[in-house]
Amino acid sequence: MRTRKFYAGAAVMAIVALVAGPVVWTMMRDTPDCGGGVTGGDVGGPFDLVSETGATVTDAEVIDRPALVYFGYTFCPDICPFDAARNAEAVDLLAEAGHDVKPVFITVDPERDTPEVLAEFTDYMHPEMVGLTGSAEQIAEAARAYRVYHAIPEQEDEYYLVDHTTFTYLMMPGKGFVDFFSREDTAEEMAARTACYLDSA
Repeated sequence: MRTRKFYAGAAVMAIVALVAGPVVWTMMRDTPDCGGGVTGGDVGGPFDLVSETGATVTDAEVIDRPALVYFGYTFCPDICPFDAARNAEAVDLLAEAGHDVKPVFITVDPERDTPEVLAEFTDYMHPEMVGLTGSAEQIAEAARAYRVYHAIPEQEDEYYLVDHTTFTYLMMPGKGFVDFFSREDTAEEMAARTACYLDSA
């Protein structure tokens, strides 16, 4: 009786291995170990926003090639300009390695960040950087899709600060979210990890 149970159990394990093996291998193959935190998470999604040119654009139009997506605002005194400049540097490093990656800056402060203001900011940061704004509702929807926290204070001071998360998201057409970068990641680290994903695609 024990022998039968043993063989039955072995048969079940063999079937599980045959079925699960290719699945695990596919997951490992499609998710290369590039030193990132997570991959393939539920981040990103459809949005309709307004570009720095004043045109309404969708997520598919913006993420038409690998993109580094960052949520911030142009009136930010230090963090956002630093992060945007670092992302621009990472894009240049990737270009030197033969990778075409788009830097994207989505404002969390649509009242002050008009298309004109964004255009001036992004043109200064990088010629390929795309700035996106929109209504408060449009920004809130995009922020929810990317799991971005932001809070505009209720005050009349025109120099108010906006509290927000500061991750940069690597997005790819057809794949969506690939990985994220924190403020501690350097441009060189971002470029190396991004190149790893692109080379494995």
